[in-house]
Amino acid sequence: MSTLEKLPVTVITGFLGSGKTTLIRHLMQNPGGKRLAVVVNEFGDVGVDGDILKSCAIPDCPEENIMELANGCICCTVADDFIPTIEALMALEPRPDHILIETSGLALPKPLLKAFDWPDIRSKITVDGVIALADAEAVAAGRFAPDVAAVDAQREADESLDHETPLSEVFEDQISCADIILLTKPDLAGADGIAAAKDVIAAEAPRTLPVVEVAEGAVDPRVILGLEAAAENDMDARPSHHDHAHDHDHEDFDSIVIDLPEVADPADLAARIEALAKSQNVLRVKGYAAVEGKPMRLLVQAVGSRVRHQFDRMWDASEPRAGRLVIIAEHDDIDPTAIREALVA
Repeated sequence: MSTLEKLPVTVITGFLGSGKTTLIRHLMQNPGGKRLAVVVNEFGDVGVDGDILKSCAIPDCPEENIMELANGCICCTVADDFIPTIEALMALEPRPDHILIETSGLALPKPLLKAFDWPDIRSKITVDGVIALADAEAVAAGRFAPDVAAVDAQREADESLDHETPLSEVFEDQISCADIILLTKPDLAGADGIAAAKDVIAAEAPRTLPVVEVAEGAVDPRVILGLEAAAENDMDARPSHHDHAHDHDHEDFDSIVIDLPEVADPADLAARIEALAKSQNVLRVKGYAAVEGKPMRLLVQAVGSRVRHQFDRMWDASEPRAGRLVIIAEHDDIDPTAIREALVA
């Protein structure tokens, strides 16, 4: 097969809570005439994002075109999970026109690109492009290092100093691997925050990258699909902190799953999650809850102490009215007992 005949795949990467699932929901609903398929690679034991996306399935992206890989990083499970999933999607009738891969928020994208060199699929698919989402407010606030400017100055003055954190390395690797950056939640950042975020991205990017402001995932699919970047053949232009490592792991982070009984007040649950971010240094919370007396499920998303919740769908008669949250924190900070006590009163 020639490169033009290969099935295009778009890798969608981005830091925790940057809006990847929201973007994919928008693309599913506005596919630009393409029949889409989606692969969701979750971090943790529960596929919350996959469940959210399946609830939005439409004819151009039906539920059978949405697959989850929750057994670990795609690039670490190539033979067991990734290859069979891609082959299953390619065997669908009708075959998808384009595959979207949503990485875990903690994923390093370059090892994933290397997975596309696997003999069983390298002649059949191509990485059309890597899309990195960056939360404008978070980037502008310098949350990937205590003081971004000071750290950069120290590194320039003394190369033996290493003030990087795992979070900053994830962010930098995602930016370095991207073909285009989507700067999300610009309304929260404001004009000054957007300008500051663009400056940070420009400083971290190994080459000039287009940066597009996107609110609520609303972007014309023509902007990000059909890039024809063939990223799997362009690895040298995408530097990574881990280029010289033989393998990588996710031991810097950990996740736990909390089962919740029905809650009386969504605002009280949000307040508990906000307090948890401060007391336990929790990075990310996502999942759903059942609210007493309400027929709809409450979707919960939190990045640090910023908590958002909304009712997303009716509870099915066959499913238990119970909540489930995935909690992600840096490995040394996570305390399952304290987190469970804080959320389950």
